[in-house]
Amino acid sequence: MKLDAKALRYMSTEDFRVLTAIEIGSRNHDIVPATLISQLSHLRSGGINKFITDLIKRKLIASESSSKYVGYKLVYAGYDYLALKTLSKRGSVASVGNQIGVGKESDIFVIAGDNDEQAVLKLHRLGRLSFRNVKNKRDYFRPDQSPSWMYMSRLSAMKEYAFMQVLHEHGFPVPKPIDQNRHCIVMELLDAHPLRQIEKVGEPGKLYSELMDLIVRLAKHGLIHGDFNEFNILVRDDGSPILIDFPQMVSTSHANAEFYFNRDVDCIRTFFKRRFGYESVLYPKFALDANKEFDLDVQVAASGFTKKEQSQLEAFMESEQTEASNAAPHSHDEEDEDLPSDEEIVYADDSEEDERDMDGLGEDDASDSDDSDDDYDIEHDRLGNTIRRKRTC
Repeated sequence: MKLDAKALRYMSTEDFRVLTAIEIGSRNHDIVPATLISQLSHLRSGGINKFITDLIKRKLIASESSSKYVGYKLVYAGYDYLALKTLSKRGSVASVGNQIGVGKESDIFVIAGDNDEQAVLKLHRLGRLSFRNVKNKRDYFRPDQSPSWMYMSRLSAMKEYAFMQVLHEHGFPVPKPIDQNRHCIVMELLDAHPLRQIEKVGEPGKLYSELMDLIVRLAKHGLIHGDFNEFNILVRDDGSPILIDFPQMVSTSHANAEFYFNRDVDCIRTFFKRRFGYESVLYPKFALDANKEFDLDVQVAASGFTKKEQSQLEAFMESEQTEASNAAPHSHDEEDEDLPSDEEIVYADDSEEDERDMDGLGEDDASDSDDSDDDYDIEHDRLGNTIRRKRTC
């Protein structure tokens, strides 16, 4: 998904007030009517349509019609702009450069902050590749519900930032975390190359040993990476490894901890044998080498990323992996995640800073308008999201 940060400079304060109003209104409304947007943004109803039309043209919001009213909702591009606006106000992002990476569920850009130092901006985009199939296999949703991609992307970014902070503070080779808002993370830009791009190393045995030691060291601190492979390991020019990408990280007390630990080990063994022709009979085993000595998993929970949010995201990640292994490949249109359907879900909460910017407006204001739709059933899932399902009879 493209990120046209240049358009930010042409957006007015009123544009962002409308975006924030839709974000707040989405907590209690599946699609937010113009009257409520006007009320939340403190803009006159007569002029609100101009701002809404401009935001639709810029593909920052989408419109949908029900039997009673026309409403609006955020799409990922609008969510990007809200996060970038907040990060810009903090001085973490002053300019956005080239895209340097794209993952299954993330986009990565070079940025600069107010201090002119380059850094990395990572935007989480969960659900991008599995939009069509994922709602059928969710152990924390009913079969007829689908997850809120923006809400899960926000949880993913919160988790990665929390783990990165704790690991960096304890001397692990990870990028230095700088800032986080919504589904975006700002981190240190490192001079290193992905392991998957490296064809030869001077001492494969030395690098192999360092990576295995890193897996064991994580386990002794109560953590398992969960996706420890050549795509999530960077190597400096001096041969030292750097670990990235932490949304799937779990505690050693997790029910499937041994499975994830062994899978991390097997990924490294398989890659070194295939790429470098190196194979060792020595490798860590969960029962022998994963004796917990420190409680970094507990420290992460204390940092503000709660156990409830952790369990929600872990369930999502596990079901994503199952879906990816079973789903047939298909072409993907980058606008798929914004397509309307008979069932829509809105993320539960966000934008505390932006609420303060809007003159103290809160959730009570967002629920003043009763816009129930006779053609839809309105329900709430365990994440606190609002689901509107079209009635079939």
